[in-house]
This record gives sequence, structure tokens and C-alpha cells, in this order.
Amino acid sequence: MQKNFTSKTGLALRNISRYFEVFFMMLKSLLSERHFIYVSAVLVGISTSIAVIILKGFAHNVFRLATYINGYLKLPYINSILPIIGILLTVLVVKRVLNNKIEKGSSRILVAVARKGGIMPRKQMYAQIITSSLTVGLGGSAGLESPITITGAAFGSNFARKYKLHRKDRILMLACGVAAGIGAAFNAPIAGVLFAIEVVLADVSITAFIPIMISAAAGALVSTVVLDEEILLSFRQRQEFDYHNIIFYVLLGVLAGFVSLYHAKVFQKVEGHFKNLKISGYRKALYGAIPLAVLIFLFPTLFGEGYESIRTLTAANPQTLLDNTLLENIDCKEWILLLFVTLTMLIKAVATGLTLASGGNGGNFAPSLFVGSYLGFIVSKFFNLIGLANLPVGNFTLVGMAGILSGLFHAPLTSIFLIAEITGGYNLMVPLMIVSSISFAVSKQFETYSMDVKHLADKGHVFTSDKDRNILSSIDVMEVIETDIPTISPLAKADDIVQLLANSKYGHFAVTDDRNHLLGIVDFENIRNIVFNSFRIKYSTMDELMTVPTVIASVEDSVEMIMEKFEEAHANYLPILKDDRYYGFVYKEKVLEAYREKHREIVIE
Repeated sequence: MQKNFTSKTGLALRNISRYFEVFFMMLKSLLSERHFIYVSAVLVGISTSIAVIILKGFAHNVFRLATYINGYLKLPYINSILPIIGILLTVLVVKRVLNNKIEKGSSRILVAVARKGGIMPRKQMYAQIITSSLTVGLGGSAGLESPITITGAAFGSNFARKYKLHRKDRILMLACGVAAGIGAAFNAPIAGVLFAIEVVLADVSITAFIPIMISAAAGALVSTVVLDEEILLSFRQRQEFDYHNIIFYVLLGVLAGFVSLYHAKVFQKVEGHFKNLKISGYRKALYGAIPLAVLIFLFPTLFGEGYESIRTLTAANPQTLLDNTLLENIDCKEWILLLFVTLTMLIKAVATGLTLASGGNGGNFAPSLFVGSYLGFIVSKFFNLIGLANLPVGNFTLVGMAGILSGLFHAPLTSIFLIAEITGGYNLMVPLMIVSSISFAVSKQFETYSMDVKHLADKGHVFTSDKDRNILSSIDVMEVIETDIPTISPLAKADDIVQLLANSKYGHFAVTDDRNHLLGIVDFENIRNIVFNSFRIKYSTMDELMTVPTVIASVEDSVEMIMEKFEEAHANYLPILKDDRYYGFVYKEKVLEAYREKHREIVIE
């Protein structure tokens, strides 16, 4: 009977899906292209907001359950046990359901836009929801916003593919999903629009604004109607801006820039450590989850997204953060609280790194707001305690969030308007602009790329508004390498080289030893005067015939890096290595041919 019910339910869902497909196909044929895009933006926004509701609702209810067990049933270790369970369950789902493969981090969206024409895998529509809800919902010290944006992007991308939209509109739908995700997660549609434009679409036309705004508004509206305000990060109590405090906001901006750099470096070091480990799967999960559990036991506010602790910092009695900690019964509560908040802020990068690198799924968006709020609290509370000023702690706590968000993600506009929207007004606009811009400037001075883009930049994959660079980045290096060119032994005679030149279509050859190490290159153009001189060719040695290349490419280089090496060497071809051994030659002409082909594909789409 159960099997029959399941079968009927599945059939009903398939029929509903088919009706929707038929309806939208009819709609597409009846509406103009622009009007269909508007309707699509609404649907993508609603779909993304449903994902946000599931994620946020699950995470919030688990937090409430953990708080209840901890507070009423007196099981203080539950907050430490749940993250271990969550990370292990995430690894289990990745292994059993997702074929041991999941793409984490919002940088995947940039890759999809620049290299794949806005195409994202279908499984991203559900993979991020399942894994991040387990990781963060059960207390992993990360955020849900990155998985939300990937899910929204996947909804938009696959909707566009389903209804055969052009490449340009497919990327637009992807951006609509991203905007709807941020808009729904914070009830901040303007911030959603700016994030999509500032981070995802560096070059956006005016006509793209309307669909993105529609999608962000739809996502924010649905999440506002369904989710309680306590689930969304929102603040209503604040003091007015006092221009006498500008110098302290400037200081906060500078500190936010340096703390952003610190957070990114520590997080990347933790990630790097886990990448070098010889273990994987459940052992790797436990290797990271157990120290994370210890940190959460010592600093309970590291549990989950941490938004509840941000609200506590802006409330009238922030000392409640010390409840259920080892510092709970120590006197001098205000100074102890300041010490606790400072240590928690510094350790957050480690906790997030352990959560994600050990196998959990989440992002750094929420951690950046967490760290920023703690930094703002520290700055204002410190000056208040030493009697140097009487700063509004709530204001500094909120503005600090914008500072770290701007410094980590290099998105100052998103930071400004996100905090403005979640505070319900624009009274803090001036300090938000000051802190965000200074933090961005400091961070940019020492680190060219944002936290999410850094690992791509290290591999030579940087995506910008420069379409030429994006097209070059989409070319696979292996497609432009010639590997069938004969090689020459260093013991070969000059007559052998002449014979090889006469019987080959190539005018240059690599000289390699018996282990295939590159020793030099014999180029006909360089030895022409020797080849046609019977006396010189007879008595010339290999050292005289070959030249040692000063610029060498690698299969690990991006095509853009190889083009830069062409310019550096003033050459039309370069030898290329794989694992420090000769692999073949790469030709500028072939790269340009591949570029033209990619460009033609984009124009046709």
C-alpha cells in the first residue's frame, strides 16, 4: 500500500511538472521575448525564496532545539556534538547521493558565467540545500548565503536551459537567482540586486536591471511573508548618527580592512592544511569536526550562523553571551565580555575553515557579518570602557558588519545597502559609506582579489568585465597543444637534424634527454645559415645548433597566462611542460583560432 501511494505521488508530481512546462511553453509563444523574461524572473525569484525558507527554517529550528536542550535539559555538550553529526551526515550525502562530488563556494557562479555560458549542473538545485542545511543547521560554523546564491543561480540557469533561452538571457536568469537568494535571505532586495551586479555580473546593461530587480523583490516578498522576523537578520533599535564620532568610524574602517585580511589568510591556511592531508571521507570529517566541537564548547556563539549572537550584541544586555561559558561566573563582566568577544572574533576564521575544509558545506558571507559585528562591538565598547568616548555600541556593531563584508568580498555597495535595509532605514548611511569604503581600500591595497576569487586567481582563472579575458579563460589549454612533434636526442648528428627538417612539416624540434627533460630547441630559422653551409653543418655541435628557451609554458598555466608569455618571449610558439618534462608545443596562431571559435559560439548563441 505504501509503495502504491509513493508511486501515485510521484506520478502526480510528474504530471504537475508537465502541466507547468506546457503552460510556460505556451506563455513563451504568446509573450514577447522581454515580457517572458520578466515572468521568468518572478518564477526564479519565487523558486529561490522557497529554497531560502527551507534552509533558514531548518537552521533556525535546530538552533532553537539545541538551545532548549542546553538550557532546560542541562546537556551542555549538545552544541558540540551536533556539528560533528552534521558534518558526518554531509559527507555521507556527498558520498551516497552526489557521487562524491559537490562544487562549493560562490566562485562556481563566476566560473559558470565566464567559462560555461551561464550553465550550471542541475544537481546544484538541490545539492546545496541538502548539504548546507545539514552542516549549518546542525551547528557548523559557516553561513547559508553562499549555498543559497548557488542554488538560486542553478534555478535561473536551468530554467533558461529548459525553455531554450539564449546565452545572454541564461546568464541574466542566473543573476536573477543570485539576487533573489540574497534578497530573500535578508529581506534586502536592493542588496540582492547590487550583489548580483557587483560580484556576479561585472558588466551589466541597463535592460538587465529590471529582471534582476523583479526577481530580488519576488524572493524578498515571499520570504518575508513566510518566515518570522526572528529568523531573518533584522534590527529595529538603533541610535541616530552623530558626526562627532566620525574619527572612530574611520578607525573602524581601517581595522575592518586588516581584520578582513586576517580572516581570509587564516581561513585559507586551514583549507590548505586539509588539502595536503592524506586522509579523506569520514576520517577527514572527524579530523576537522572534533577540534570544531572543542571550539564551540569554549565559545558557544560559534555554533551555526551566529546571527542570534549579533542580535544579542546590539541589545541592552550583551553580557548574556557569557551564559553557559567558562567565563560565566567571573567578575568584571564588561571587560571579560570584551575579551570573550575579541577571542571569538579571531577564532571564527579557524572555526569556519574547520567546518568547510573537513567536508561540510556553507560559505563565508554569514561569518563576515559575524566578525564585523564583533569588531564593531569591540571598538565601541573599548573606548566606552576607558572613558575616552560615549559611542553608540549598537550602531558600531551594525556598521562593522558592512566593513568586513566589504573587505572580504570587495563589494562595498552591497555592504552599504544590505546593512541599511536590515536596519530598516538609511540613518547610518554616512558611517556605512565611510567604513565600507575604507575597509575596501585597505583590503584591496594588500590583496587584489576577493576571498571567493583568490583561489581562482592563484590558478590563473580570473573573471572580470573584460570579455576577451573571459573567453581566453574558457579555452582548455590541452586543446591548443601539439604533442606529435618529433624530438631530438642531444647525441644526434647535424645530418640527422637536416634529415628531420627535410621530412617534417615542422621547422623546430625539442631536444630532450632519455628522461624527457627539455634541454633546448632547434629552430630552422636560427640555424638557416648553418644548414646551407656544408662545411659548418658538418662540424657544428648540438650546443651550437640548439638554443635554450628563456620562457617556458606549463599545462597548468591558463591560456591567458600563456598569451602573456608569448608577449614576454616575442615568440609565436612556446615549449610546454607537464610534470617538469617536455610535453609539446603551444602556438599563438592555434590559441587565436580557438579564441575566434569561442567568440563565434557566443555570438551565435
